[in-house]
Parts: sequence; C-alpha cells; structure tokens
Amino acid sequence: MPELTEAAVDAPLMRPDLMPPPEIRARLRKADGLTQAEVAEVFGVTLAALNRWEVGAAKPRRRLLKTYIRLLNGCAQKHPQAAQAAAPSTPICG
Repeated sequence: MPELTEAAVDAPLMRPDLMPPPEIRARLRKADGLTQAEVAEVFGVTLAALNRWEVGAAKPRRRLLKTYIRLLNGCAQKHPQAAQAAAPSTPICG
C-alpha cells in the first residue's frame, strides 16, 4: 500500500469541481478583507480575469486553478459563515 502523504490527501480536495460556486467566491474573498485588485495582483492576472473567475464566466488556467481553489478553501475555513450558500428567499404570495 502506498504511503499516505499530505499532498496525496490534498490532491482530491483540489479538483476543479470542488471549487465553491460562483455566488460564494466573492463573499469568501471579501470576508478575508481582500480586494479583487489584491487577489488579481497575487495571481498575476487582470482585474477583469479575476472578476470572470468569481462570477463563473471563466476558470483559472490549470497552473493557477489549484492555487485559486486553495485560496478559496482557506478563506472558507477561516470564515465558515461566508462559505454558506444563501437561503432561498421566500416568495411573497398575494
């Protein structure tokens, strides 16, 4: 049996399909006090590119995807309330 390492355990957690949904991404960033400009600078992308990631219009390139997921997951661990999906609003019936 292969030895379990931290990297081996983290690998499945970094799958692209485990990225938080778009409606939560900006909330996580804001909960940690980060601006779009700060995050875009760290990743070396334009503000427009980061905005597209946050709204789900585009995904980061493969080399940045794992790191972006790591950032979002780290924010979610620090701010679990921001990681919660908003409760659907109750429709008002007349």
